Amino acid sequence: MSYAFDDEDVKTWLPHDSFPEEVREHTGLIYAHNAAFERLIFWYVLQINFKLEQFYCTATQARANCAPGSLEDVGRFAGASMRKDHRGGQLIRLLSIPRADGTFNDDHELMAEMIAYCEQDVKVMRLVSQSMRPLSEDELWDYHINERINDRGLLVDVALANSAVKYASDELGEIETLVDEITQGEVTSVRSSKMKKWVMDRVGEDALKLMEKYKDGEKKYSIDKTVRANLLIYADENPDQVPPDVADVIQCADDIWASSVAKFSRLAQLSDEEDHRVRGAFVFNGGSATGRASSYGAQLHNFARKCIKQPDPVREAMVNGEAIVPRFGKRVTDVLKGMLRPTIIAPPGQVLVVADWAGIEARCNPWLSKQSDSEDVLDVFRSGKDIYVREAASIFSCSEDEVTDSKRQIGKVAILSCGYGGGIGAFAAMGRNYGVVLPESDARRTVNAWRRANSWAVRYWQDLEEAYTAALRNPGYEFAAGRVVYMYDRQHLWYALPSGRVLCYPYAKLDSEGISYAKSAWKPAADATEWPRARLWKGLACENITQAAANDVLRNSLRQLDEEGYASIGHVHDEIIIQCKAEDGEAVKARMDEIMCKTPDWASGLPLDVEIKISTRYGK
Repeated sequence: MSYAFDDEDVKTWLPHDSFPEEVREHTGLIYAHNAAFERLIFWYVLQINFKLEQFYCTATQARANCAPGSLEDVGRFAGASMRKDHRGGQLIRLLSIPRADGTFNDDHELMAEMIAYCEQDVKVMRLVSQSMRPLSEDELWDYHINERINDRGLLVDVALANSAVKYASDELGEIETLVDEITQGEVTSVRSSKMKKWVMDRVGEDALKLMEKYKDGEKKYSIDKTVRANLLIYADENPDQVPPDVADVIQCADDIWASSVAKFSRLAQLSDEEDHRVRGAFVFNGGSATGRASSYGAQLHNFARKCIKQPDPVREAMVNGEAIVPRFGKRVTDVLKGMLRPTIIAPPGQVLVVADWAGIEARCNPWLSKQSDSEDVLDVFRSGKDIYVREAASIFSCSEDEVTDSKRQIGKVAILSCGYGGGIGAFAAMGRNYGVVLPESDARRTVNAWRRANSWAVRYWQDLEEAYTAALRNPGYEFAAGRVVYMYDRQHLWYALPSGRVLCYPYAKLDSEGISYAKSAWKPAADATEWPRARLWKGLACENITQAAANDVLRNSLRQLDEEGYASIGHVHDEIIIQCKAEDGEAVKARMDEIMCKTPDWASGLPLDVEIKISTRYGK
């Protein structure tokens, strides 16, 4: 263990030495990169019970400053050498992994190099932390809440997860055989490049347009997830454009590429062998542009939203090895997707209370804009009316009574895709999630109609662009747009949220093409000479602000629930999961409703509503 106090020299302790009392008796903060590792080593290996609240994670600090969480990458991100040093990983493989006979390499030269490397890591971590904005008291509090959630863990139905993996494995062989038969041997695997050409040669001209993608202004053709979804929806009404056999092959590709299989496998592998809980699943501030959490390992944030309505009989059939199609669905893959969330369960005698804010982004966006006519949208929420019906009525120039289910669905897609400046491409991409596919001309008319009916949004996007551009041109001065304030410090473009939390676009630059910034989530190519950069535009700024503010609402509720002793075991996007005794379920539901619907002090006028479900299995 290499360590240092404040700015003192770095010291190293080795297991054959007596443990340093100055460390054992320390009562202040303990800074560490990905501090959960050090904390768990102290607690469960060294048996030193530091308080959770003593730990300060510098990886979390980096992400809160919109930088990469990896210590290895932070220096490169800041403009230091782009060469990646892999020596630390090599030393761990050489010294920390037992050899075939169970013994460890005890080479003294390698050990000396390991100690030097470890001490250098402490120095780098300290410099990185000191060079960045420190975590605020609230951010540190939120981090500790997240760590308590991680420590509680999520209980996994391991028998269900293992059976799902088996079903998927059996299905894989059947799918490959089917593809081979349909294509008469021309395509032996949907993972091969031949599949795209096979589809292109057989679809109609209109369907072929759905496969078009543009990269750097150059038209290319794709068969990616979005394209497959659009083609399958299009095939239902246009079999002349997408023949049934082609649709079958596309569906096979979708089934094989489905990520549910890997997720079931990870859930089973990551669950503790003693209590079947997956711990450490949530990465605090994982979404650096917004501060939202992300998932590690189990990847809960990417679970399919669709769930089997009655999962218990499906579970029983799967564990018993019975046929699950067509009894529970048309395809095995669809059934497995629907059983992914229900694999997370409550212990016997307990329940999960799952609360989800209703349309939180659709509420936050107009509120954040501070436009006078955006109040009309907020009034729809305040009255309890259906916002999607209201939008559809505006788009189709009809009364709300004349809005059909299909028109309402178009209204929903329009809100979700157009609210952040999206055009027909965004409308088409969002539409595939809700079964909405319109010809390009109709999609364009829908987008234009939404913008005319929501002129507040168009003005707000323009205000944002003018504010952050003015900030870049006038370093050190603040420029407001809606409820957000921008400021450029000659290095980072900062923006302050209504809650007081600040985020930034790091290493921002203004040139003839607009504003660019270093994108922490993107990894540089092996031969890169600088960190990859992204372009800031008004739609992205609007989306980041909205999701960040929605995350502040989530954080505010998590703090209150934590203070009152409620055992949260997870938070996925705009959803909180509490585990409690079955007899307390209704009381917990009522209290969650009260806490989550109460507007934070900084968000006066923002209407909130939640949908809450009590069950023994996680679901939607």
